[in-house]
Amino acid sequence: LEKELDYTAVKFAHKKLNSIYIGGGTPTTLNPKQLDRLIRKIKCSFDLSDLVEFTVEAGRPDSITKEKLMVLRNHDISRISINPQTMKQETLDLIGRHHTVQQTIDSFYLARELGFDNINMDLIVGLPGESLSDVADTMEVIRKLAPDNLTVHSLAIKRAARLNIQRERYQDFEIVNTADHIALTSKVAEEMGLFPYYLYRQKNMAGNFENVGYAAPGKAGVYNVLIMEEKQSIVACGAGASTKRVWVQPNPDGTHRIERAENVKDVAQYITRIDEMIERKSRLFTKE
Repeated sequence: LEKELDYTAVKFAHKKLNSIYIGGGTPTTLNPKQLDRLIRKIKCSFDLSDLVEFTVEAGRPDSITKEKLMVLRNHDISRISINPQTMKQETLDLIGRHHTVQQTIDSFYLARELGFDNINMDLIVGLPGESLSDVADTMEVIRKLAPDNLTVHSLAIKRAARLNIQRERYQDFEIVNTADHIALTSKVAEEMGLFPYYLYRQKNMAGNFENVGYAAPGKAGVYNVLIMEEKQSIVACGAGASTKRVWVQPNPDGTHRIERAENVKDVAQYITRIDEMIERKSRLFTKE
């Protein structure tokens, strides 16, 4: 990863870096020293004078500790994400999440105590066995916590997800996501002073709805907007990372040519084939 970061820093030294997002997984699975090393490497390698947002997806509450949050604070990370998915403990146990509702609440308040003033929380609507009443209960807990961002996902069952691999375990649980569920989350978000600023869709989504990001004024995630609008190139490093090049010159119809370079997902393969991953990026950005 450090080798790929070194290449990226040199290759794009002439570009202005306005947003950094460490996520796509759970960076806080790293221990405090590893997390500190990663962020120091980024800060030492890149010119951050034009940076407007630095997000770290803390993600799973069971991976969050005071020591890790202090590392993020000491590096002036401007935005973090703490993702409960739901505030119903029975559902968390059912879908194999290893955190508790109380861990989510404790992690959130700890982050607030340490001075984080832009916290996102992710929820999933349409989880097995959850009723409209369950979603309402979750939203009331979220209301009390008062995050600065809220991302409401409609359940999308991916091939490698536990819900898909162990589908027989969940066959007796109804998966429901209706317009009423979406309207409820939207209503509570608005009452909290959060307003929609981006949305996107995925394959196999329950109810055929969208994922919607809500934010308080001035707290919208810059990276989220940039990646959804597909008007700016994004260089990604690490196993499973997807780099996107957006050509500046528009097509005759006003759209822009977009191509991607994918890193392999398997960590061992990523390490072994790191030179190939770097070469993929190089080829992408040397194309006419």
